[in-house]
Amino acid sequence: MYYVLLSGGSGKRLWPLSNEARPKQYLKLVNQEENSMERCSMLQRVWAQLKEAGIAERAVITAGADQTELLRSQVREAKVAVEPGRRDTFAAVLLSCAWLRSKGGASEDDYAAIMPVDPYTEESYFETVKKLEEVMKQSGAEAGLMGVVPSCPSVKYGYILPGERHDGWISVKGFAEKPNEEKAEELMAQGALWNCGVFCVRIGDMLERAQAYGAPGDYDGLCAAYDKLPKISFDYEVLEKAERLAAVEFHGYWKDLGTWDVMAEQMSTDTIGNVALDESCENTQVVNELKAPVAVLGAKDMVVVASQDGILIADKSQTARVKELAAAFSSRPMFEERRWGTLETLDESEYEGLFTLTRKIHIYDGMTSSYHFHKNRDEIWTVLSGSGELILEGTKIPLSPGKAVCIRKNQRHAVKAFRDFEYIEIHVGASVGNEDINRITFNWDEIELSHIL
Repeated sequence: MYYVLLSGGSGKRLWPLSNEARPKQYLKLVNQEENSMERCSMLQRVWAQLKEAGIAERAVITAGADQTELLRSQVREAKVAVEPGRRDTFAAVLLSCAWLRSKGGASEDDYAAIMPVDPYTEESYFETVKKLEEVMKQSGAEAGLMGVVPSCPSVKYGYILPGERHDGWISVKGFAEKPNEEKAEELMAQGALWNCGVFCVRIGDMLERAQAYGAPGDYDGLCAAYDKLPKISFDYEVLEKAERLAAVEFHGYWKDLGTWDVMAEQMSTDTIGNVALDESCENTQVVNELKAPVAVLGAKDMVVVASQDGILIADKSQTARVKELAAAFSSRPMFEERRWGTLETLDESEYEGLFTLTRKIHIYDGMTSSYHFHKNRDEIWTVLSGSGELILEGTKIPLSPGKAVCIRKNQRHAVKAFRDFEYIEIHVGASVGNEDINRITFNWDEIELSHIL
């Protein structure tokens, strides 16, 4: 069996830290392991658990093209199936199966277990996932699901409704959306399971579904025809229409870290960043990514989060509404993580049709940017610290603190850090958006070849 981690999500449920450029699964807020003070992202934690379970070699992470740099900076050894666009989980599952068949060594008769990338769980979770292939074979089901045995009548999760019990699996009678408290108690009494978004499918069946929509069953062809697939969730398109489903129960610790109140429970400390949390505070967590200090007094059952993108002050009982409230904000992300380092937007302005963008760039030791050019803007760089090298139209320019460089429109350029390298870049022109980044290559050997030529 093969394993797929779906990591295409983006959004603002953990605003102001999560955004289009840095979805929640990449935020380094959770404990790396039990009783550890070392923080990692949800993606890094789950990938480490896959390796511990011995299934990482047969796993692929499916993510959008805009996330691949960040993804590879956190789990460099992972195989990645790149989505050419966002079309919800049905299309993502078909694309994942096409990747496994075309590039992952799988056959059409193999099975793929599909998992979300962001559960907070324990090792036995992955041992239970391994059982899904056998459940599929025994039951003859169209899909096999894993459900969590509830520890409480939660209103935060959807439920899998159980049918007949068999040896090692149960038939699925249907699904229930997130219920109210009274209904949740009824569901729990009936033996319903929390729907944790884990399911297993036969790869060939998924490729047939792609072809039914006029899309090829191979990965490259499906990427080219991706817009032919409906923009709908796998649950609605497949699971809720299926005539025969089977489920296996997971008895263990599991949480969906989708809201700040749940995330706060998994933080190894009550404060992150430059924070003074007074002893008068109770059950309150504070995260501060700003250089300015944050002081909190007398807060009870609160979450306070400060970043370049905004400040959140919320009662924990209200954190499920953060996404709804943050939808009103649509500005450029002010802080982004990339494969090669980080970038922080300091200012963005416009005057009489001329745009300026000022950013602080940090490039990690030995890392490189892409070789690219801009058609609509000039750049001025001022080096702050570290050392590196700029290749500008085939010419190598050494970079050190205090060095200033001007890069004109259409000039091809790339930078490499020899030591942790920081500089200020100012963009000036008719456009300063990502649409004016024209990439040539990420391969530094190819970039250096341009210098020799």
